[in-house]
Amino acid sequence: MTKQRRTFTPEFKREAACLLLEGYSHTEAARSLGLVESALRRWVNPLQQERGGVTPISKALTPEQQKIQKLEARINRLEREKSILKKATALLMAEEHERSR
Repeated sequence: MTKQRRTFTPEFKREAACLLLEGYSHTEAARSLGLVESALRRWVNPLQQERGGVTPISKALTPEQQKIQKLEARINRLEREKSILKKATALLMAEEHERSR
C-alpha cells in the first residue's frame, strides 16, 4: 500500500514559512504543523526571495508574486500568438505576391 502525497495550498505554505521567519525554529514549526522540516525549508527560501522582490521560478507563495507569474504567462502566450500571426501574414502576402505575377 502506497502512502498518498499530501498537497498544501500556497496560503498554507506562506503561513507556515512566516512562522519560521517570525522566529520559530524549524523543529517547533514542523512538529506543530505535522510536517517534515525539509518541506518548511523549501517553502522559506522562495518566500524570502519574494519578499526581496525576486519572482520565483517555482510556484509563488505571495498573492502579488502569483499575480506577476500569471501576467508573465499571459504575456508569453500573447507574444507567441503575435509571432504566429506575423508568420501567417507573411506567408499569405507571399502567396498573394506569387499569384499577382
